[in-house]
Amino acid sequence: MDRRHFLTTSAYSVAAAALPLSHVREMTDRVAAARTGRIVGMAEVAAVRDMVRMLSEMDERHGGQHGRSALVQYLRDDVAPLCRGRFRTEETHRQMLSAASRGVHLLGWKAYDAGQQGLAQRYYLQSYALAVESGIAGHDGFVMRTMAMQGLKLHRPEHCLGLAETGLNRAKGRVDCQTEALFRVVHAHTLARAGHTRLALAEADHARTLLDGGAEDEVPFWALAWGPPAASVYSRTAKVFESLGDHRNAAEQYARAASSRPAGTYARIVALDLVAQAEMQLKQGGIEQACATWNLAMDRMDGVQSARTLKAVRNMRRNLRRFRTRGVRCATALDERATDFLTSS
Repeated sequence: MDRRHFLTTSAYSVAAAALPLSHVREMTDRVAAARTGRIVGMAEVAAVRDMVRMLSEMDERHGGQHGRSALVQYLRDDVAPLCRGRFRTEETHRQMLSAASRGVHLLGWKAYDAGQQGLAQRYYLQSYALAVESGIAGHDGFVMRTMAMQGLKLHRPEHCLGLAETGLNRAKGRVDCQTEALFRVVHAHTLARAGHTRLALAEADHARTLLDGGAEDEVPFWALAWGPPAASVYSRTAKVFESLGDHRNAAEQYARAASSRPAGTYARIVALDLVAQAEMQLKQGGIEQACATWNLAMDRMDGVQSARTLKAVRNMRRNLRRFRTRGVRCATALDERATDFLTSS
């Protein structure tokens, strides 16, 4: 988790993105070999889930740079020994490995939020290995889904469609409707980026249908990495429309995503959805509307330590430049607010 060489030499690799497609057997074999020690029951599994849930909420509220060392220490000192323990039942063992995978996944997300993409990828591969070893239906595919999302964000589409398709195939029919919707909407995004417009729209529509039909589903712990599934589906659907050049529908879906999460708990992701909504509004020619939405986004950013929010504000200033030079009042006022924000961050 915290070896200096591991932390400082990890670079994003297209080849590494393909590893889950051929199974990370070496890593899973190492996990499988660590099965000696104390007797562990579901109470310990629940404790790990509670801690990871709390750290996830802190991450969303305060940003990926907050609490990162605490998470590393918890995984190393508490969770790793539990994974090496003796278990009352094999099901308990599987659930503990799954909970550990979720914790390492969060560590990858923190590295991603800090702009350390290679390190994030390495953590995702470790999370994948644990998920495979757990044997929990769909969990390994969920990590593949995350890796597809990372590749799309970095404009490295190699393997993204394969990751999304394989992840979906490992989950469909084996998970609840809301969770399957999470898989399908990322698959839709990869299809859109690959130029398959009709298939992308059909898959996004399928995801929304599943979401509507599964409102009462019990969603597994590992699938709640980004909060309510509905908000994640709306946000990713917005990216489908954005990839296809449909800025109006993209703006509507980003707004819907932002309003579907408790803003206090999910400050960072709500802010970023609002930023994306403002960008879509600007592309439609609505500078005043975009400025109003950007201001709402900045309201959510107070106290968030995130490389992504800082990047979003810098991009916003670039988008505002031409309006500021024309003397557009809302653009000038927002730019001044952005300058103060960046100075104090």
